[in-house]
Amino acid sequence: MKKLWGGRFQKSAEKWVDEFGASISFDQELVFEDLEGSLAHVTMLGKCGILTNEEAEQIKAGLNKLKEKVLNEELSFSTDQEDIHLNLEKHLIDEIGPVGGKLHTGRSRNDQVATDMHLYLKKQVSFIIELIEKFQEVILKKAEVHVETLAPGYTHLQRAQPISFGHHLMAYFWMLQRDKERFQEGIKRTDVSPLGSGALAGTTFPIDRKLTASLLNFSSVYENSMDAVSDRDFILEFLSASSIMMMHLSRLAEEMILWSSQEFQFIEMDDTFSTGSSIMPQKKNPDMAELIRGKTGRVYGNLFSLLTVLKGLPLAYNKDMQEDKEGMFDTVHTVIGSLKIFTGMIETMKVNEKRLHDAVHHDFSNATELADYLATKGIPFREAHEIVGKLVLHCIHNQCYLADLSMEDLKEASQVIEEDIYEVLSPFQAVKRRNSLGGTGFEQVKQQIKTGQQLI
Repeated sequence: MKKLWGGRFQKSAEKWVDEFGASISFDQELVFEDLEGSLAHVTMLGKCGILTNEEAEQIKAGLNKLKEKVLNEELSFSTDQEDIHLNLEKHLIDEIGPVGGKLHTGRSRNDQVATDMHLYLKKQVSFIIELIEKFQEVILKKAEVHVETLAPGYTHLQRAQPISFGHHLMAYFWMLQRDKERFQEGIKRTDVSPLGSGALAGTTFPIDRKLTASLLNFSSVYENSMDAVSDRDFILEFLSASSIMMMHLSRLAEEMILWSSQEFQFIEMDDTFSTGSSIMPQKKNPDMAELIRGKTGRVYGNLFSLLTVLKGLPLAYNKDMQEDKEGMFDTVHTVIGSLKIFTGMIETMKVNEKRLHDAVHHDFSNATELADYLATKGIPFREAHEIVGKLVLHCIHNQCYLADLSMEDLKEASQVIEEDIYEVLSPFQAVKRRNSLGGTGFEQVKQQIKTGQQLI
């Protein structure tokens, strides 16, 4: 079959070569963006007098007919026409005749595909931001219920200090807030129109790039035509922001996997987001959390893949840049799926408050409270630290906890200790008193939640 660009060539490539070079298998995802861009372009061509009004209206009618066929799944695509742009142009010419070939006046596939991807990412990132906010709302609601639910806080995956479980959840709210801001910031660089830049040098036709930008709801246009067709920074920013967010989701996934294990039993995952074993009937596996943890790697891979593709390319367009799309599409789908799954997992997660209560009452996470208490009595903190360390060792040898020690045992360690120490060692009081800004104290957690509610 003759190519739309085949005038220069005397031989046709073999079918397997065409298939290797074709992108229609994946860039057909841009079909609506391509039609949208073409409608804006032909509208401009008509208004600028480059095409007659009759020609412009005929082409617009043909494009709208193609859009209708796509919606009804009546349009097929072929590797013979390489990509979504040539496929649609071929269908347009078949639909309305040779006048369809005038659509490509004053543009190139180079600025056409760049426009498509700007339109696509702008729409998808806006949707991702909506999903992040829905997830944040679920975290806020769950945190509000568990402000006074005590939980062990960890460093090095070792018990550290008692905290509010709501405080722990809110840490992820703020990670997501930064993720959302990164996506919002990235939209600024996505909301720019490359349309009309041609292959790399612009065009001799008297086009109006600002008109097409306005028709496509872009806030500005690229100032340099070579930059316009070769820029993929906006995709890199999206992939980078996605990688950071997936890292955050992976950390939460890891915690939920641990918390739902027999060893922790802090939470129970809903059946909807769990699976069983083909051989072990008792199993309830946190597969969705594990999948998100695993999918984080492929998002990282998409970022590094595009960075590597772009790093050695001279200006302007090169065929290598065809490799910018699959990773972008894959990341969009992965991020959207992960956010939807996580929103459901947190919303339906059951918190085992009794298990958490028992955990903070049977460990040494209140040791810092005793050290701080001694420091308020005038003992240098380093000395207080050593005194408490020896008491912890004594408890380990005697299979008890700090709150189990008699006043006689405590007095032997330090004479400044009084009866009020037992209230100080209470995990509830330990959490309640940590009322510094951003701390785990109940009033501070409530303030965090109030601030968070104002952000979404």
